Amino acid sequence: EIVARQNTVMRVLGIETSCDETGVAIVDTAPWEAGKPAGMGLLGQALYSQIAMHIDYGGVVPELASRDHIKRIIPLINQVLKETSGDLKDIDAIAFTQGPGLAGALLVGASVAKGMALALNKPVLGIHHLEGHLLSPLLADDANIQFPFVALLVSGGHTQLMKVTGVGEYSILGETLDDAAGEAFDKTAKMLGLSYPGGPAVSNLAKAGNPNTHQFPRPMKHSGDLDFSFAGLKTSVLTQVKKVAAAHDGHLSDSAKADIARGFVDAIVEVLVSKSINALKETGLTTLVVAGGVGANEQLRESLGQSCSKEGFSVHYPPMHLCTDNGAMIAFAGAMRLKKNPQLASKDWGFDVKPRWPLDDLE
Repeated sequence: EIVARQNTVMRVLGIETSCDETGVAIVDTAPWEAGKPAGMGLLGQALYSQIAMHIDYGGVVPELASRDHIKRIIPLINQVLKETSGDLKDIDAIAFTQGPGLAGALLVGASVAKGMALALNKPVLGIHHLEGHLLSPLLADDANIQFPFVALLVSGGHTQLMKVTGVGEYSILGETLDDAAGEAFDKTAKMLGLSYPGGPAVSNLAKAGNPNTHQFPRPMKHSGDLDFSFAGLKTSVLTQVKKVAAAHDGHLSDSAKADIARGFVDAIVEVLVSKSINALKETGLTTLVVAGGVGANEQLRESLGQSCSKEGFSVHYPPMHLCTDNGAMIAFAGAMRLKKNPQLASKDWGFDVKPRWPLDDLE
């Protein structure tokens, strides 16, 4: 039925359970116009974050995450159906996060998606988590993004620069050799005694810091390639925290923490911006798309905006509420893939998750 409907509106249910957010959404589509997915609309979405549950542990506990997905996912599906005044019979296809992510968490989403598809005799499509992030900026109301473009995927688990020539057509230009940017934020937050998740906490604290107090290294900024490395920056922050604390009887004042946070944020933003600009110049492309949780960082957005404007490039972001993991990006990625190739719609209802899955290894 997907083939028969490819020139009409198609409705896709998306399910995201890769880590510590349970996301469900429904999008509809319309025919492609001038290379842009005209009419693709988010009909409704629901999201539950497990932050409050994991905060006492300073990070995600996989077993707890999996169990909570089981608890939340069906009520969220019902919530979205109610919000859209729809019915399961109105769904044309179901998309779910197949990987990468926590194996147990992925299995929850996969089992629900496959079970529903089997019961409803509907096609089902596994989606790469990062592809969902990558395409999410196209969901912005004012999106006018044309292929090809350069994408900066920057989150707690991933930091990559990609060349995107079309839906499903991705090649890695550079990636982190160790810690991802978001991971570096979380670890710095822990050193400073800030709450989990660390990204927003460090970013907010940095606003009150003195930019001249700490000049941390800019790892691999001049490496001549587009790869990243943040482990050395993390070590430099730890060394400075110990040094400042030792000079004040083991105590870090709020102002000292803010100065360290400012130095860290300035360093990591400078590297991300420099590599992104270099990627645009090397590829000859003029459009940058930023996706992933760190894409919500205010300092990164401001610096990228200034640098891209100076160089004559355009930069695009997903809506703020779609920067973190969510079902909308999975439903949207599924819809775009099916618009491009309706034959991808499968009625293979066997479980198959991919906790480790390189983005450039997509079929």
